[in-house]
Amino acid sequence: MVRLQRHEFSQVRMGVDTLMVVYAAREEQAVRACRAAYARISALEEMMSDYRADSELNQLCQRAVGRWVKVSPELFYVLWRAQKLARQTGGAFDVTVGALVRLWREARRTGKLPDDATLREAQARSGYRLLTLCQRRRAVQLKTEGVQLDLGGIAKGYACDWALRVLRQHGIACALVQMGGDIVAGDAPPDAPGWRIALAEGGATTLQRAALSTSGSTEQYVEIGGVRYAHLIDPRTGLGLTKLTLAHVRAPNGVTADSLATAAAVLGAPAAKQLQQLYRGVVVTVVEADSDG
Repeated sequence: MVRLQRHEFSQVRMGVDTLMVVYAAREEQAVRACRAAYARISALEEMMSDYRADSELNQLCQRAVGRWVKVSPELFYVLWRAQKLARQTGGAFDVTVGALVRLWREARRTGKLPDDATLREAQARSGYRLLTLCQRRRAVQLKTEGVQLDLGGIAKGYACDWALRVLRQHGIACALVQMGGDIVAGDAPPDAPGWRIALAEGGATTLQRAALSTSGSTEQYVEIGGVRYAHLIDPRTGLGLTKLTLAHVRAPNGVTADSLATAAAVLGAPAAKQLQQLYRGVVVTVVEADSDG
């Protein structure tokens, strides 16, 4: 029987360290498979990045105002999943918040809150109802100018799913892919019940043929006027979260886990628990700071 050997690789994709751990019979197989998986993530990044001016996503924001624009199957699927969750959560998850996200990136850089007029103007260019999809034509339309789509709460999980799929196509089933707070696992490592995953608040869990995503307000933030504003935006208010929240979502795949973790962090407990009723095989855990922080 061929003994599988562990191989580990790390490259930056979508702005985060992207880890791949695989078990393969030969090093050459591991290298070839992971190279193909990284290439697939790069292709998805070219479609879905809001940082790249020439990405399909940013070109769509320029071209789709008031008219239908056909998009790639991958981008359409992610937008379709996003809009479904936006409706289910009453807008707590929303990929049209790019204008608000850019305001808060600037606030983190300068240490100053946007003024009320600037915030209202950005809110006018946000809201999931400004984005319309036509499944028959695989096309997208934006209802007003200045809408900026931001897939930061869903694209990494989707990219992890694709990376795992590519690894399987190259004959590697025992694999784990991690992009920031998003982890997607294939078959368990040899002689183990699953992949052991340490949790941010302590403890650990095991993962096999499933995904685990973490989102919250505990790390990236700016403190202004004695108030702690997280990088994670509540689309309903246009403001960064001010309550310390950490959400974990275990799901059958990365695109579900990633998007639901983002939504759960915004919703907070106990509202986030209702997400479990909407998606089969999902477990949502939300940890919030008590009155003592």
